[in-house]
Amino acid sequence: MRELVVPDGIRGLIFDCDGTLVDSMPLHMLAWEHSVTAQGGRWDYPYFHSKKGMPDREIIAAYNKEFGFNLDYGRTTALKDEYFRSRADRLVPIPHVVDVAKRYHGILPMAVASGSTRMNVEFQLKTLGIAHLFDVVLSADDGIPPKPNPDIFLEAARRLGVVPQQCEVFEDGEIGLEAARRAGMLATDIR
Repeated sequence: MRELVVPDGIRGLIFDCDGTLVDSMPLHMLAWEHSVTAQGGRWDYPYFHSKKGMPDREIIAAYNKEFGFNLDYGRTTALKDEYFRSRADRLVPIPHVVDVAKRYHGILPMAVASGSTRMNVEFQLKTLGIAHLFDVVLSADDGIPPKPNPDIFLEAARRLGVVPQQCEVFEDGEIGLEAARRAGMLATDIR
C-alpha cells in the first residue's frame, strides 16, 4: 500500500471525500447516468467526469446550457441520490488516504471539505465507519463558494483552529488541488 507522508510543521489535515477518502466516483458516474437518461437526457461520460468536485447545482446548470436541455435540479438530484444510496455496498475506502486519517486521529485536528451535499458526504463517511475521525465536515450545503475557490479549505482551517499554511489537503481533483494551493496549504495529490 502506498503511504502518504505528513511533513513536520503540519498542524491540521483536510480531506476531500469523493475520490479521496472514498472510492465513490464510479458509483457517482453511474448515478449521474441513471438520473440523466431517466429524464431523456444525453449521457456524456467525459463531460460529467470533467465536472467532478463541482456542486450538483452547478453541474446541472452547466449541463443544461451545454446540451440545451432542461434537467430539473430537484428531480435530477433525487434520482441520482436514490440510485447512489441504494448501492452503498459498492463504496470502498481509498486505503492509503484512510490510513492517514486513522494514524492522525486524536493527534491532529482533521476536516472533510467536499463539493458534494452534506447528506452524501455523511452517508459515505458513516457507511465506511470513519465519520468519527473528523472534527469538521463542510459540504456544498454550507453556502461556501466552491472549489477552485479556496474558501472551503480556509473555513475548514478556521474551524480547526489552524493557520492555513500549517494545513495539508488531500485531494484527487485538479480543481481541489488548485483551491488548496490558492489557500496557501500543502496540496497533496492522492492519485
